[in-house]
Amino acid sequence: MAVFGIRGATTVEANEATDILTATKELLGIMLRQNGLKVEELAGVFLTTTRDLDAVFPAQAARDLGWDLVPLLGGVEAAVKGSLERCVRVLILANTDKTQREIRHVYLRGAASLRPDMGGDDR
Repeated sequence: MAVFGIRGATTVEANEATDILTATKELLGIMLRQNGLKVEELAGVFLTTTRDLDAVFPAQAARDLGWDLVPLLGGVEAAVKGSLERCVRVLILANTDKTQREIRHVYLRGAASLRPDMGGDDR
């Protein structure tokens, strides 16, 4: 068994706690489902936001989903001119028997533009 990183991102309609938490929960759920993972297989999760999202920590979404024993780390991204607005990014570190090529990364909504080579939210 190896530990692999699974990337994901989504955009949020507005800088409102409900919007941030809803979008983050959706992203986390899809990331687990598409990779056939259980919460017990997660080694840790990094969550970052763009500077325009400060209404709530997106890590709260993971706690709301019951990820109480999963180590979480949050951060705010550098303000880079021209970067995607209202974006939550996630890096899940998971213990899995999958190969790196079998890992499915998930990009939803406007964040699909970050990795068009991965097929947007179908990937």
